[in-house]
Amino acid sequence: MERLYSPWRSQYIDGLEKSEGCFLCKAFEEKDDDKNLVLYRGERAFVILNLYPYNAGHLMVCPNQHIGDFTALDKETLCEISLLTQDMVKLLKKVLKPDGFNIGYNLGRAAGAGLETHIHNHIVPRWIGDTNFMPVLGETRVISYDLKETYLKLKEGLKDVK
Repeated sequence: MERLYSPWRSQYIDGLEKSEGCFLCKAFEEKDDDKNLVLYRGERAFVILNLYPYNAGHLMVCPNQHIGDFTALDKETLCEISLLTQDMVKLLKKVLKPDGFNIGYNLGRAAGAGLETHIHNHIVPRWIGDTNFMPVLGETRVISYDLKETYLKLKEGLKDVK
């Protein structure tokens, strides 16, 4: 059996053990959207850039409420998360022009959830050729855009989408 290591995630994983409380709730409650990379706030859900992205423009759509059980989401929140996901795909297509997307939830640690107690829907833009030798041989993931620059571009583009 071969193993594929992802050392770029170690900073994120190590930080989970050290952080106190839920980083999503903290970002939502602080109201400093630029600092916390909160892109949009809705009535029941919000959108935030992933601080440790798999790719440029990696967004997370999260319920405003701290909830870890997907099946416990009320219909209104589930609907808003889905509609926000749709809007964010439109936004990413317009601003970053990806060739495709990975969209989904990681429910439970066994499924890859780094944060189990506050569910979130990942939207990961993908480009043809974005998976190359660097992560495999160089143990390095190349993110083509600066995180803050990406945030500002998406924030500007959001005006046309929402």
